[in-house]
Amino acid sequence: MQISAIIPAVNEAGGIERAVQGAWEAGADEVLVVDGGSSDATVELALRSRAQVLSSARGRAIQQNLGAQHATGDVLLFLHADNWLDPDGGQQIREMLVDQSILGGGFCQAIDAPQYWYRWIEGGNAWRVRLRGLVYGDQAIFMRTEVFQKLGGFPQVKLMEDLLLMRKFRRLAKPILLPGPVHVHPRRWQRCGVVQQTLCNWSLLGAQWLGIAPDRLARFYPSHDQTQI
Repeated sequence: MQISAIIPAVNEAGGIERAVQGAWEAGADEVLVVDGGSSDATVELALRSRAQVLSSARGRAIQQNLGAQHATGDVLLFLHADNWLDPDGGQQIREMLVDQSILGGGFCQAIDAPQYWYRWIEGGNAWRVRLRGLVYGDQAIFMRTEVFQKLGGFPQVKLMEDLLLMRKFRRLAKPILLPGPVHVHPRRWQRCGVVQQTLCNWSLLGAQWLGIAPDRLARFYPSHDQTQI
C-alpha cells in the first residue's frame, strides 16, 4: 500500500523541512509539497528534503487538489505545513486500511505546547471526530485515493474545505481516528489567544451552518499560518 503525503505551503521556510521529514519518517512513499507562490526559501528547503515540489495558485483546497492529481499512491495523506507525524503514522494507516470497509480518517493531535488548555483542545477535537465524524485538516486527513476522487476532491473554497469534504465523506463511511499523534504547532492560538481563537472558530462554524458561504467567511478568519487562507 503506497502512501502519498501532500503538503500545501506558502512561505513556510520555518517549518517545511520538519513537515516533509516527518512524512518520510512516518513511512510515506512520496511527499509532494504544493507551493502557492512562496517568496522565501520554502521551495529550496522542500527540495533539499527530497520532496517533489509543484507550483500552484494560492489556496489550500486548490493546492491539495493539485497534489492529489499528481500523487501516485493508493492512499492520500494531507498534512498542513505546521504539522508533522509521529514515525509510526504510516504503519497505523496501513494496518487500519487492511480492512476494506475503512475508507479514511485522521489522527489524534499533540499540540506542541505544555499548557493544560491545549490538552483540552486535543481532547475536544478527538471527540468531534468520534461523535460527529468530522476530521479537520490539522488532524492529518487520510483517504483512499479512489474515494477522494469519487468525492470530487476538496471543494474549491477559501475556508472550511476540510469540513465540507468530510461532510461528504461521512455519508460513505465513518472516519477512523488513529492514535498518531500528529504534532501541531500552536502558532494559531499563540497569535490570537486560545479563547479568542476558539470563539472565532465557533462563530464561523455557526455562520456556515446558517448558510453563509465559506468564501464570504474567509475575510473574517485571521491568517494564522503562512498560507494566507
